[in-house]
Amino acid sequence: MKLFSRQFHFNNDGLPTMRALVQRVKRCSVTIDGKLYSSIETGLLILLGIKNGDTESASEYLAERCSSLRIFEDEAGKMNLSIKDVMGEVMVVSQFTLYGDTHKGNRPSYTDAAPPQIAEPMYNNFIRHLQKFIGDERVASGVFRAMMNVELINDGPVTLMLESKNQ
Repeated sequence: MKLFSRQFHFNNDGLPTMRALVQRVKRCSVTIDGKLYSSIETGLLILLGIKNGDTESASEYLAERCSSLRIFEDEAGKMNLSIKDVMGEVMVVSQFTLYGDTHKGNRPSYTDAAPPQIAEPMYNNFIRHLQKFIGDERVASGVFRAMMNVELINDGPVTLMLESKNQ
């Protein structure tokens, strides 16, 4: 069975687009202005970076990749199960700094990060696609553009960078 059989279309600059820094967690929470906003137990924290030129297709592709990533241990102790298999939860937090360019100087440039008016709908699209793949009740999020405290207990630790790509 071919896992990613949908037809996806990506931006035309030849570079990877949307980025997801995925961490396997025992638990994770988001606090805003000193108040707990959302939390999850066993699952994934996804820090999502959106690039100029990202498309709806990139959002769906990356959500499907994240939901199918086999980084949970099976009964033999081998990382062979996905978030869907373990019925885990996912926390999604917008993270424009994943597109920070540090090649010159000491201050990152964020010119590759999509501006808020483009990034916010893409962030919401990603969450909606993730809910479609694993279930509405199993997806939590932060608040786009809010100053958040993200607290987590990394499991493993297991941390991977996924990117959508041109096809």
